[in-house]
Amino acid sequence: MMKKSLTCLITGLCTLPTLAFADSPYFSLKDGDGFKRFSVSAGWLHAMPQGSANPINVNTSIAEGTQSKVGSVTADSVLNAIDRSTKEGEEKYNTLTTLLNTPLVSNIISEKIDNVTYLRSNISGEATINGLSNWQAQDTGLEAENVDTVGIMVNYHFTDNLSLEIKAGIPPKVDIKGKGQIYAPLSGIDKPAGIGAVLGDIPLKQDIHITDLTQGDKAASARAWLPAIELHYQFGKSGVNKFRPYVGAGVMYAYFNDLKMNSGIESDLIAAGHMIQNIHDDKAGAALDGKTSSADPVVKLKATDTFAPIVTIGATYDFKPNWFAVGSVSYSKMNNEAKIYVTDRNTGKELIRANTKIDIDPLITYVGVGYRF
Repeated sequence: MMKKSLTCLITGLCTLPTLAFADSPYFSLKDGDGFKRFSVSAGWLHAMPQGSANPINVNTSIAEGTQSKVGSVTADSVLNAIDRSTKEGEEKYNTLTTLLNTPLVSNIISEKIDNVTYLRSNISGEATINGLSNWQAQDTGLEAENVDTVGIMVNYHFTDNLSLEIKAGIPPKVDIKGKGQIYAPLSGIDKPAGIGAVLGDIPLKQDIHITDLTQGDKAASARAWLPAIELHYQFGKSGVNKFRPYVGAGVMYAYFNDLKMNSGIESDLIAAGHMIQNIHDDKAGAALDGKTSSADPVVKLKATDTFAPIVTIGATYDFKPNWFAVGSVSYSKMNNEAKIYVTDRNTGKELIRANTKIDIDPLITYVGVGYRF
């Protein structure tokens, strides 16, 4: 819808002179006042994003206070999840470690499978889970990289000094760099069952690693469509001044498609989706152990469209009455939002949703050769 609206706006502005002002001395297509009505140029366009990364906000389908049976779980996962920052937690950790190292008791509360020690499911009990419903991952984010492409500028000159410019270009592929590590701040209480109940409530607190956004050469990539419309005022006079500076202001539209995510980050998010589903399935222990679940997680990456103001300073230099060189520098205060979804392909249920604002704020340089007609 936004692309269609922009197309209609551009078409309307371009046809305005021919439809509504055909007889006007300022908007007429006739060249009787000594200057060319149309000009077009092509050249090198370089965009340098100036914005910085913003923290990623994460939401999951695990509500605060969710209760999930622990089931089978490795002893190391339980020990690592105990909140040892408190005296109570340190005591629970030491007591469980002692029991696991006491042969007679160890055989009752644990078992070895492939040389890995597991707490027996009949004593692991039930966990009350907090911290996973939503959080902000500090010192993380996404940043757009510099891009180069072929730029095309088309101008309709209302007068010798005033013109309307449409900026466009071959849509470049933009690499998006990742910043930081994402951890899930798990907290809660485990209530062991059976003989394990003698331990009492065990406080849980663990930052579970989800993914490293810096892995690989980029976190994601996208195809960027960045047309702009500007009103320009050019100093000097045709046929008199070969060098003519100009200033301009207008609006830029940003649309992104063909989004692709780093395969390593995608795999990590799929594993996180399994963790969330295991908690739903009363298998909190499997979640801690990083095991696959009943879900078939799939990751989708989206980016929002946006309009933004743009300002330009530049100049043209006439080689001949019709041929000219042009150079300009533009700046746009632009940002958009990246959204990541992890859903269960089996049920369509959303397991994880993350979003972050990407401050693009591009500084755009352009150098080209043009022709007036």
